[in-house]
Amino acid sequence: MNKLLSALFVLAVASVTGTALAQTPASAKAPAQATPAAGAKSIEAKVAMCVGCHGIKGYQASFPEVYKVPMIAGQSAKYITAALLAYKQGDRKHPTMRSVADSLSEQDMADIAAYYEGLGKDPAAKLPEAADKTPSPQVAALLQKAACVSCHGANFAKPIDPSYPKIAGQHADYLFVALKAYKVENNASVGRTNGVMGAIAKQYSNAELKALAGYVASLQGDLKTVPEHRFR
Repeated sequence: MNKLLSALFVLAVASVTGTALAQTPASAKAPAQATPAAGAKSIEAKVAMCVGCHGIKGYQASFPEVYKVPMIAGQSAKYITAALLAYKQGDRKHPTMRSVADSLSEQDMADIAAYYEGLGKDPAAKLPEAADKTPSPQVAALLQKAACVSCHGANFAKPIDPSYPKIAGQHADYLFVALKAYKVENNASVGRTNGVMGAIAKQYSNAELKALAGYVASLQGDLKTVPEHRFR
């Protein structure tokens, strides 16, 4: 059963990953708190469905497009929980991720989210206060138009609220697919429902979204893929 679930968990939290680029659904209840007493074996059982995709560096999804699954180690626990709830509630339409989320209780989600928030964390690591690369004039105009830093932070790695995702350094192809998903309507398998992100994404052509994704992916961040010991 774990192998089956592991194969299912390929395509999105994101962006664990990304996400990426979503707010907590308005309909979501306050997330459950992680269980401090959960033993290592319990956590391993809960994340077994995740490591087959999110625990392999460079692993690529193949539906609905080919792109790298998001890096979720180091992502905010509050955002990961919100993303999983969005799949469970249907605000994110990917059928595989919804199937996975449907199998999780809110406590499971909180425990998984807390695990990945702390996975591979380096307490001594420090990120720049602002983006470490200057965008091109075209991208700078796009960023200003969307006011991206007002939610995702000046360095795109420290959002103003942990329910927003860290996006600096995330895979560019994943960010692009996530952004495009906010433009999709009336599709049973693809799309993300979020009023704010939908309004922002629909202002841009796909080429502009790709340029935005490429710039954000080039920035220094603390997201990573931490291979499970069997894959190291």
